[in-house]
Amino acid sequence: MTVHEDARELQGELAALRHALHAEPEIGLDLPRTQEKVLSALSVLPLDITTGTRTTSVTGVLRGTGEGPVVLLRGDMDALPVQERSQLPYASRVDGTMHACGHDLHTTMLVGAARLLAHHRDRLPGDVVFMFQPGEEGFDGAQVMLDEGVLGAAGRGVDVAYGMHVFASKLPQGHFATRPGTMLAAADELRVTVHGEGGHGSAPQFARDPVAAVAEMVTTLQTMVTRRFDVFDPVVITVGSLHAGTVGNVIPDRAVFQATVRSFSPGAREQAVRLASETLQGIARAHGVEVVVEHLPGYPPTRTDSDETAFVADTVREVFGEERHHTLEHPLTGSEDFSRVLEAVPGSFVGLGAVPTDLDPERAPYNHSPLARYDDAVLADGAALYAELALSRAHR
Repeated sequence: MTVHEDARELQGELAALRHALHAEPEIGLDLPRTQEKVLSALSVLPLDITTGTRTTSVTGVLRGTGEGPVVLLRGDMDALPVQERSQLPYASRVDGTMHACGHDLHTTMLVGAARLLAHHRDRLPGDVVFMFQPGEEGFDGAQVMLDEGVLGAAGRGVDVAYGMHVFASKLPQGHFATRPGTMLAAADELRVTVHGEGGHGSAPQFARDPVAAVAEMVTTLQTMVTRRFDVFDPVVITVGSLHAGTVGNVIPDRAVFQATVRSFSPGAREQAVRLASETLQGIARAHGVEVVVEHLPGYPPTRTDSDETAFVADTVREVFGEERHHTLEHPLTGSEDFSRVLEAVPGSFVGLGAVPTDLDPERAPYNHSPLARYDDAVLADGAALYAELALSRAHR
């Protein structure tokens, strides 16, 4: 049987694992129930297993038959602080927590790949490192695992790394998407605090109003983006949190907002943070208030290796057919800490459509939505692609 056929035989077991993970989601770097399920699923396989010290990560190493390349396959395991409204029979049983981004599928597909590669170990030219990672959703779990030595887990350095991410909309079910070069954006955060002087709303001349200053700041940041940056190297700034005052007739002495800054190149990333700070300082001076701009660096752009991405695309076409592969025309504005791995070693990142068949991909709720749903049918395909990449990489 082929690897893909073997993967289909595992479909029922993979779906059961995915449902168990989905029902008990966990957030951040500490995922004890998730780690327990992964360790149990891997316990029957001939893997060298280690767990993290700063996080509940799991690293498995499968030894191949020779000195072929060391391939790293990654699956992230953490959930989001979202109240699930999917109405699935295996919906989250944890209040305010949901696998809204599909990481339960990623974890399951990586377990499936480990089972497939163990079964086909006689064909495996080199070692495989399975990177089960907590904390992708803003906790930089990939960097923690890098710091703890995941790239050296096989006793020699990783040669190439592959990651995968499911899409709840846009990409049709079972279709794969790649992009050479920049595939995902960098994500940084600005936390802005404006200090003024409070007063009565009927006499603003006796106060220094931080609300008016913040209102101008939010709108001017949008103008700055359209006038100071190349449209072919874009930047997106979105203010998602803004707080000031308690009642309508009192001018508060402080206002705060938070913004996410998305960019696709190191130059635009640096410029966005610098110009935003300069712009906000200028507005503050004009209003007679003070502003403190705190920059919290996030994940860098996810950049794939062109040769490795071409190899992934060829593998998808060979295993699943020409029509199942898509090349993304533009980068996506989401971000990923798998970018940390791809800064250290060459590799690629793959999108996999997981839209349920009863939904229109163009209208289905997107990743992170409390209504997001993902179809179990893609689990075997994802596991098979992971396994095929590891088995075929030496022959690229």
